Amino acid sequence: MDNTKEKPESYYEGERLEMLEYIPKGCRRVLEVGCGAGKFGYSLKLRSKSEVWGIEINEEQAEKSKGLLDKVICGGIESRMKELDDGYFDCIVFNDVLEHIAYPNEMLIELKAKLIEKGFIVASIPNVRHITNLKELLIGRDWRYRNEGILDNTHLRFFTKKSIIRMFDECGYEIVKIKGINPYGRNLLFGIFNIITLGFFYDSKYLQFGCLVRKK
Repeated sequence: MDNTKEKPESYYEGERLEMLEYIPKGCRRVLEVGCGAGKFGYSLKLRSKSEVWGIEINEEQAEKSKGLLDKVICGGIESRMKELDDGYFDCIVFNDVLEHIAYPNEMLIELKAKLIEKGFIVASIPNVRHITNLKELLIGRDWRYRNEGILDNTHLRFFTKKSIIRMFDECGYEIVKIKGINPYGRNLLFGIFNIITLGFFYDSKYLQFGCLVRKK
């Protein structure tokens, strides 16, 4: 039975298709934290016919997502955690969300109860070592917040690849896959720079890291 709903106009903006490959194909019950208008979750439903829930703090976005997902909870994950059944989800998704949470470690530990045994967390996490950010910090000697990007005004936490791995390990998850995504556009120039620096800044090419981790 096809449980997907009619695809709306202007759907593709914000779809985050690059993160679909991180969702294990056997997952049938998925929760997306910070689901926005529901576009990623709907893409997942089209691919795998999964049951997809969403949590979204923005009321307008949450209302839009209700037309695409199976169930939507309006509010923050910390305050609405009790509305999620224990041991229900195969996978919980955070697409550029963990950096907005004041205490992500505590939240990730608490969410383990909502996952099945050996359940998965999928996350896209901004890389604070991105080359544009390093350029502003080291050359411009500045750290200026903006309305979007790595230094978004609403970001409460900042991550490198090393700190991402440490966070998940400390919270009781094992890394299945972690890979840089959305690489810096001028690849030739960056490639030369990377050779000159003996690969020390290789990770600075990527705007985010895509992660697939499993509950230990």
